[in-house]
Amino acid sequence: MSELTHINHQGEASMVDVSGKAETVRLARAEAYVSMQPETLSMIIEGGHHKGDVFAVARIAGIQAAKQTSQLIPLCHPLMLSKVAVEFEPDQEMNRVRIESLCKLSGQTGVEMEALTAVSIAALTLFDMCKAVDKRMVIEGVRVLEKQGGKSGQWEAM
Repeated sequence: MSELTHINHQGEASMVDVSGKAETVRLARAEAYVSMQPETLSMIIEGGHHKGDVFAVARIAGIQAAKQTSQLIPLCHPLMLSKVAVEFEPDQEMNRVRIESLCKLSGQTGVEMEALTAVSIAALTLFDMCKAVDKRMVIEGVRVLEKQGGKSGQWEAM
């Protein structure tokens, strides 16, 4: 197992120095699920929510969140993202929405935290918009699906 990278030799929190790392194209994908009542999912899909297009608002929130990750998570580097995408896949059989993000850049550090932040905030926004009609919603399964670039190369979830 590798050592923790955000802890210095004295055991204190420390931002990793990436100045010696090679600049490579880096990509990360993440996912999250929001489970809900069937009526709530139908309302979202049919565009019947009185607050407007739930997916459009949650998509913008997720994209904005990815861009703000370094302000939300203390030891993350501010990154010049070249691509952020947030997509929604309604699953009526399971009464849930799958959210997937993709973050990409050319830089010296990975974008996994940005991808995770994007799906997390998109899920929270969906929850916020629908909580008045469905108090039983559950956000779950937040995880990294894939990362590419850097010294460690490509990694995909099983």
